[in-house]
Amino acid sequence: MTRTRVVLYQEEDGTCPFLEWFAELPAKAQDKCFLRMERLREIGHELRRPEADFLRVSLQGLQYRILYFFHGTIAAVVSHGLVKERVVPSKEIDRAIERKKRFIANPARHTHEES
Repeated sequence: MTRTRVVLYQEEDGTCPFLEWFAELPAKAQDKCFLRMERLREIGHELRRPEADFLRVSLQGLQYRILYFFHGTIAAVVSHGLVKERVVPSKEIDRAIERKKRFIANPARHTHEES
């Protein structure tokens, strides 16, 4: 099975919200989030519910969530968050939808590239 290309959403100004968020996480949460992203790379479209709904990491009563969508063969990570509730806040879903629209309109501009 071929690995899925996972890309991170980039804003117009070149910032990558996911990386900024990820850098602030405790090391253990970073490790768990990284493993979830690797699972997405390995399995891609074959990822099933509930794991596929969004990538979720639980640690010490907190939920770290990574929202993504598929654009062809690419999995684009568009949002993230930390919540204590079982549901993703609507403002985070709205943000993910807006980023998805911008990504689809211009994937090259909104794909973070490591420098």
